[in-house]
Amino acid sequence: MARKMVMKTKITRRDLLNGIVIGAGGFLLPAYGTESAARSWSSVSPEALAEYYPPTLTGMRGSHVGSFEVAHALAWQGQKPDSYKSLNEHYDLVVVGGGMSGLAAAWYYRKKTDPAARILILDNHDDFGGHAKRNEFHYKGRMLLSLGGAQNLDNPSNYGDVAGSLLIDLGIDEAAIAQMAANTPDDYVLGGKLGGDVGMTVPDGEEHLTIGGHWLKFFHGRGDYRAAVRKLPIPENQKDKLVAFFGGEKDFLDDLSLTKKWDYVNNNSYNQFLLDRVGLSIDTIPILDAHLLILNGPSGWNHTVLEGILVGSPGLRALGWLADFVDSIAARLIDDLAGEIRMFPDGNASVARLLVQKMIPGVAPGMKGIEDVAVTRFDYSALDQSDQSVRVRLNSTAVGVKEVGDYVKVDYVQQGKPLSIAASHCVLACYNNLIPDLCPEMSEAQKNGLSYGVRVPFVYANVLLDNGQAFGRLGVTFTHCPYDPFQWVSAAPTMASGGYEPPRGPDDPMVVFMMASPTPADGTKGTTRDLLRMGRHKIYASTFDDYEQQIRNQLQRMLGRYGFDHEADIKAITVNRIPHGYAYWYQGLDDPEWEEGQAPHEIGRQQFGRISIANTDSEVTPYMNAAFDAAHRAVEEQLQ
Repeated sequence: MARKMVMKTKITRRDLLNGIVIGAGGFLLPAYGTESAARSWSSVSPEALAEYYPPTLTGMRGSHVGSFEVAHALAWQGQKPDSYKSLNEHYDLVVVGGGMSGLAAAWYYRKKTDPAARILILDNHDDFGGHAKRNEFHYKGRMLLSLGGAQNLDNPSNYGDVAGSLLIDLGIDEAAIAQMAANTPDDYVLGGKLGGDVGMTVPDGEEHLTIGGHWLKFFHGRGDYRAAVRKLPIPENQKDKLVAFFGGEKDFLDDLSLTKKWDYVNNNSYNQFLLDRVGLSIDTIPILDAHLLILNGPSGWNHTVLEGILVGSPGLRALGWLADFVDSIAARLIDDLAGEIRMFPDGNASVARLLVQKMIPGVAPGMKGIEDVAVTRFDYSALDQSDQSVRVRLNSTAVGVKEVGDYVKVDYVQQGKPLSIAASHCVLACYNNLIPDLCPEMSEAQKNGLSYGVRVPFVYANVLLDNGQAFGRLGVTFTHCPYDPFQWVSAAPTMASGGYEPPRGPDDPMVVFMMASPTPADGTKGTTRDLLRMGRHKIYASTFDDYEQQIRNQLQRMLGRYGFDHEADIKAITVNRIPHGYAYWYQGLDDPEWEEGQAPHEIGRQQFGRISIANTDSEVTPYMNAAFDAAHRAVEEQLQ
């Protein structure tokens, strides 16, 4: 009898569409600031807490100073306090991690038990939402929003019942999704309008050349791809090869039988295929690598040929499998399925804000819901009040979670103070790799399962410009930059959802959104997990000054020919470094196929007494609905 397996690649229509779309009154600190310029929660006095508003902080954000040191001391040196002050606080549920999964766990627990259930959410950052962070600027009397992390949401009907019902409870139903579509300009690609132009920006002497059109279509032999390729400043023989590859003019595996083709596309890297079979040079391959780097983190050297093609990279037409299949999957999706992915102006931060406001109304008592969530200022001093059933305690890093009799003891460090609380139940909605250090009593098998995956590191930067004149002359709202530190560059969200008014024209200030994958893409040897660790190290080794210089150089070369002057036009920079980013997914080149129930994530997420695990790591997929599903599973485990 055939064994049921945990497959390495499970592709759904939504995955494919996401593969194309993704990879999406305060104060300003000086654009020339350093890491220390971004104030941390611990530097704010209780008296100033009511005015403290993390979304407006510039400088180094994401994994900011003060958010990771305690966890690193625990994980790297095994160091944590010897004793803790008990706060004499007992909760029905303590959640470690205030990202989407942690917030959803609190939500599901209340629904399953009692709206008055006492719940505490601990998070090591100075803001809630995990990767769903909000960057907010105020300049020339206008609010400008952008993405500090997770971007897209789907129609709730495309999620399972658990995740879909949560969105509907928040007011994000099909009608709301339709309204968000109407509020999104037709040229905003990251917002799901895949008919908008997608540029290609490449070095051309001292400046950069941006070739407009629609490169996602060009990749798949659609539109005038021949003319676009001929404009690239690369050798003529490389242009010839790209034209043949995009257009499917030959079968690049014509010497192999159908069976051997299948073996080839599952056991060879996408970039090795480009090098050996298509004949692209090492210097040309980055043109096709930027898509995979931002979408998944690792480059085409760490994707199989099949994995690369199934998430939107070109090649299906060039394999000669189906003579009648004239369009690739990705090209069809661009034409037929565009419009299912939507976005708030601050990405999924608005979803996190809706969750928090529903559970803690005092943070924004006048907020109506999705119609004004994007423009409502939250009162962070209301997050952790003793008279409310749900509390969010920021800047609090858990260092020990242990079942003691009929309760769970949770030790954490807040602003240097070792503290302890108790709970009837605990959900760990943090990074899998930290859990063995929090719960050393776990079995070695479970620890190994939790430690297997390595999260994908990313850097998202937002750059406030005095006006949008130079960027507007670029001719596209989104472009690939395969030879630059930030491989995707886009206008910040321009939709009017949530009450937000985006820039009205080129004379208004604007924000440029820049995305970078630090994972080595030069063919460095090692497993994907090895390379992801290298990318994470690169993030921690790079200062704000390093990123600022990269940003200024890249934008100057892109926009200088249109009158841009980085010294005068850049007004603020926010760098969101995400060293422990999106959940690891099993790789065809590195990971075996496990029997059902024996994959590392399945062993790692097993219930541990009064402790359950909820995060996207436990689902080996980075999507928001997976975070919700994991939270629901963890709550169900605790209430059985």
